[in-house]
Amino acid sequence: MTETQIDLTAIRRAATDDVIHRRDLERAGLSRSLIARRCQPNGPWQRLMPGVVQLGNTEPSRRQLVRAAAAYAGEDAVITGLDALRAHGAPVQPTGPIHLLIPASRRLRDLATVHIERTTRLFSSILPDELRYAPPARATLDAARCNTPEDELDALLSVPVRQGMCSVAELRAELDNGSQRGSAAPRAALANLGQGNRAAVHAFAMRLAARTPIPAPRWNITVYDRLVQPVATVDSWWDEVAMAWTISKHRVWEDPALQALRNTGVLLVHSTPFELHADPEGVVRKLSRAFLLASKRRRPAVHAEQSVRQRPTG
Repeated sequence: MTETQIDLTAIRRAATDDVIHRRDLERAGLSRSLIARRCQPNGPWQRLMPGVVQLGNTEPSRRQLVRAAAAYAGEDAVITGLDALRAHGAPVQPTGPIHLLIPASRRLRDLATVHIERTTRLFSSILPDELRYAPPARATLDAARCNTPEDELDALLSVPVRQGMCSVAELRAELDNGSQRGSAAPRAALANLGQGNRAAVHAFAMRLAARTPIPAPRWNITVYDRLVQPVATVDSWWDEVAMAWTISKHRVWEDPALQALRNTGVLLVHSTPFELHADPEGVVRKLSRAFLLASKRRRPAVHAEQSVRQRPTG
């Protein structure tokens, strides 16, 4: 086949994101010499990685590099790290080498743009772009172990939790079960994350509340007594049964306002941020049982209104 005989339309249809493996070009009738000639410095194409071609000579996008890395590593490779987190929907901007996992039985060399890790724990999800990605917890810990500056670890580890992709407990399990190389700093950061920042804790709490069989609550509510005096502000409120849910590091007996709230007859459920992530199913059960109990007693004469605090988003 000569240059004039190349069916560029058919070749582009066979490519994805203008990235194609050399063997697919050969199946289309192109010789290796013709492919090499078109990938020369002044040619219309370029070689992104061994055996992988971009049908263009402009700077490849991150998406094209990810696809090229997957083509280079083969069908059993799994994309992990920040690129996997981004594919799952996390608001991160991947930079540096693309991190790939391959079976421990294989051998494949690193490239300047690709970091290869051999593993016996090769779990993945196939997303709409038809590439294989590590689950969010695995992707996060792989990113954390790969030279992430310590002052950025807290922010990185909080991303999948804040987005509802996984819990702190799942991150901790992944850290315990995965590679221990480079795990000291992520482990310390994860211990702090167990308490969570308020926005992340509220976002996760909203997702837990949605998993219960009880009605949806209102959020950030101030409860008033029968004299219309403010008693306490709570995180969640079920008005039909006068049930409140508070989430804080402090216990109820350490907060006079919450003690006063209980004295009004409100059924108060309390959880710590650590409890939400360590035992989410237990929290769901506790809320469900409490709502049932609250529905069986006479509703106290209290009134609730939206707090001036901004409503959390989930």
